[in-house]
Amino acid sequence: MESKDKIANIRAKFKDVRKLLDDLEKHKTKYEPYKIKYQAIEVLNSMEVDLTNILMDMPEEEKEEEIIMLAVVHLNLGLLHADTEELKTGEEQFMKCIKLLEKKELEPEAVLPVLSALNQLGIIWSQWNQPTKAKDFLNQAKKIYNDFIDTNNSCRDPINMAQNFGIEQVECELSPKDVLEKIHTLTLYYLAQVYRSLKDHRQSAIYCHMTLCRQLGQNDIMQDLDYIDWALNAATLSQYLMENTSFTQARHHLAAAIYILQKYENILEEKTKNNGESEALAAEWENFNHRSADVARCWAKYGILLLMLSKERLLHKTESEQNNDQLNRDSSKIIDDLRFNVLEKEIESIANQITDKYLLDFEDAKLVFLNVQKWLEQAKTYYTLENHASDHTSIIQDISVTYKYLAFFEEHEDRQAKMHKRRIDILENVIKELNPQYYESACRQIWIELGEIYSDILDIKLDRLRSSDEKPAPQMLTKINHLAKNSIKNFQAFLNSLHIRNSSSDIQEFPDEIMQPALFSYFHLGRLYNKIISPDKNIQLQNTQQSINAYRFIIDYCEKYPKAAEVMKVELNLCKELVNLSVLKSNHYQSK
Repeated sequence: MESKDKIANIRAKFKDVRKLLDDLEKHKTKYEPYKIKYQAIEVLNSMEVDLTNILMDMPEEEKEEEIIMLAVVHLNLGLLHADTEELKTGEEQFMKCIKLLEKKELEPEAVLPVLSALNQLGIIWSQWNQPTKAKDFLNQAKKIYNDFIDTNNSCRDPINMAQNFGIEQVECELSPKDVLEKIHTLTLYYLAQVYRSLKDHRQSAIYCHMTLCRQLGQNDIMQDLDYIDWALNAATLSQYLMENTSFTQARHHLAAAIYILQKYENILEEKTKNNGESEALAAEWENFNHRSADVARCWAKYGILLLMLSKERLLHKTESEQNNDQLNRDSSKIIDDLRFNVLEKEIESIANQITDKYLLDFEDAKLVFLNVQKWLEQAKTYYTLENHASDHTSIIQDISVTYKYLAFFEEHEDRQAKMHKRRIDILENVIKELNPQYYESACRQIWIELGEIYSDILDIKLDRLRSSDEKPAPQMLTKINHLAKNSIKNFQAFLNSLHIRNSSSDIQEFPDEIMQPALFSYFHLGRLYNKIISPDKNIQLQNTQQSINAYRFIIDYCEKYPKAAEVMKVELNLCKELVNLSVLKSNHYQSK
């Protein structure tokens, strides 16, 4: 068979491979998909042998087209081996593709297979937990893309890989230039993942944003934007930005996420109107509602963090900060340009519903509080207690914490106490529905929070009592004792849930993640027993002894486990002083 006939035969085989894989994709074959892929691998292997033989008999200067064809064969073999989970064989095929096209990377016929192979190598090495190696391949792909764009100066487009096998582009297919852009977008996307694996979160954020920008820009041509995925990625990126106090950019990304979700909702409404209800459409609506709730929770986190940082700033404000109401500090200058310019006007009204500046007073805080409550209520409509108990409980805890921060900005003690009482109501309503056996972690968090809230209200009542010259009414004393006992009850519930029996002779070590909250609970118990007011001397003695026992436990624990003494340094010194005072107090009661 002559060389031309052999090439024609190879091209026919490539068309057969394309048909096999197109049919597999078209019918989404559930049965034996690997069987079809192995058939394609078999055909490609025979093409590799044929092309290798042809190249051996050809003069060097005439080999260019056949080299490209062989490289594309290696690329396709690599893709199929990767799809069938034969990663090592796949990696070898991608490396063969790249080696064949060495020093030809910037040629229009070679650029697409080279970039595709490099991207795939980035994926494989990531799967092998070698992110540095993956990054090297992806950075290579990024450089080749940039060099190709610069070299060709948009005058010469890349050539479709199938064109090397005599397959002309179909009208509905992407142009080679669009394929090039799509491959580069994938390069940036994979780089974002790799940098995240390398814990370089800033670089990961930058590449993630670049990917999102390109996906928006390319959607008019490719019509392949995954609206839900895009919105989730934008909202997730906002979390990194706000945690680095880049609140302007964080708000911008959240607003963009909402805008894209609204566009998707319009598409779903149109589908429903035109096609009626169906199982597939119901699944799309379910996914939309689910992810809309997730984005609402991201918005809520934005508001909660804004409240928290504003509180911290007012508590620790320095002279240099007093004229700086802008949240975005030096760190945000690095990521200043992370904006979606094409959406700027469309999302302005969405972004402006909440500030990106520090909160200075109650009115500022109230506006943020109301927005956070709105977002959390929206999230609750999807994350119900019946169907999503853990997420629902987390949302309830977020609602509680927004009241906590709002109370900080409230100057009137009565209104502060009412806000804390509201927190008690919502937390007690949820914890009574939770089985501690199945939701132990959530119950523990709520018990501690309830203990702290009752203690906070108790402090408000005691401060008022001390500032008044009038004799306290019995009703007030009853209220104070009620608050102290409820606080004790919740801290004790937390300690009981640890299932660790401690005695003066045998103190067991707490797990690291439990140690600090456990010791703080004992510290609160010591303080709270001292707050109970009783005219009965025996009860006074019992409460004082309970207080001494709690403080002594912390002292003994820190002596036995020195690392706890480092964590509880301030409280430990207080415990030693308070034990001495409590002993004197106990002796005083006994001497009466």
